[in-house]
Amino acid sequence: MEKKPFRIAVVGCGNIAGAYAKTLEPYSHIQLLGATDVDLTRAEAYVSTYGGQVYASLDELLADEDVDLVVNLTIHHAHVEVIRKCLLAGKHVYSEKPLALDGQDAWELVKLAEQQGKRLSCAPMTILGEAQQTAWKLIREGALGTVRLAYAEVNWGRIESWHPAPGPFYEVGALFDVGVYPLTILTSIFGPARQVTAFGKVLYPDRVTKENVPFHISTPDFAVAAIEFASGAVARLTTNFYVGHHSPQKGIEFHGDKGSCFLNDWQNFSGKVEFTEFGGSYQPVPYVKESFQGTEWARGVVELAEAIEEDRPARITGAQAAHVVDILCAIQTSFGEGHPVAIASEFAPPAPMDWAR
Repeated sequence: MEKKPFRIAVVGCGNIAGAYAKTLEPYSHIQLLGATDVDLTRAEAYVSTYGGQVYASLDELLADEDVDLVVNLTIHHAHVEVIRKCLLAGKHVYSEKPLALDGQDAWELVKLAEQQGKRLSCAPMTILGEAQQTAWKLIREGALGTVRLAYAEVNWGRIESWHPAPGPFYEVGALFDVGVYPLTILTSIFGPARQVTAFGKVLYPDRVTKENVPFHISTPDFAVAAIEFASGAVARLTTNFYVGHHSPQKGIEFHGDKGSCFLNDWQNFSGKVEFTEFGGSYQPVPYVKESFQGTEWARGVVELAEAIEEDRPARITGAQAAHVVDILCAIQTSFGEGHPVAIASEFAPPAPMDWAR
């Protein structure tokens, strides 16, 4: 008897949706049933390219009993409402980041998923990449000794220089939009965070879109935080929507008693991994397996689908995403109020990929 495909549908057909569909194409056991968007012309263009049907609304999508999992690619502010509706409709959910903009909302979604007996996963999933798994394996195997310090850099440029709709990104700020990437990697490796001390500021308040339309921002476009983990490690995280990708400060450095590892790109799976013993100079480290070139955006969806089918714990979980939201909110509170902020939430760190053990 032929195994039926795992069936998904997409809500939100914006800038990132095409990258998800393209990187899903090699996985024949996952079927895209269709998509919806508040602007149905975008959904129509999406399915004409990638297949499936246009759902007239989210409600119509959720009424389709053939849909196993909803991939939520809506804007940041819509995540909580969309995820809640999907879970209440009995669907598994994989969402773009962040899970929520508030820790209480994030943990309520985690609890709702448990109550509904459904899986909830949330981007970013870049810890699943070959470069990221290679760096993590070096750390696990003790090449660095005890790792006590990490530097994570997010110089993400000016969103208006490339994105057709920069407004929502600046409303949430660089911290919530892209700080989640290194934070998810750091929490995967170090476990839960316990305290943050931070500073934030609006560096460049008046900007202009690609269409020459002026706009003003009030959410800090720069934040730097010192994060203390329960494991004893400390990380410095820097995020901004001001400095471009040309900056030599990028990626994540891990520093231990015996040596250091440099992952020069926390997003792309083909980033460089380098290692040096203390006092030496960085040398390239071969990947644990051949790397996907770029970012395989659908890898988190594939991982979740396989976890559901194999009835095993997922590597990308709502609980970890909620803990990351707690860190983000603590950073925001710290730079807003000018004092350290404690974090109490817990999550179970993910297992390495089987091919990276």
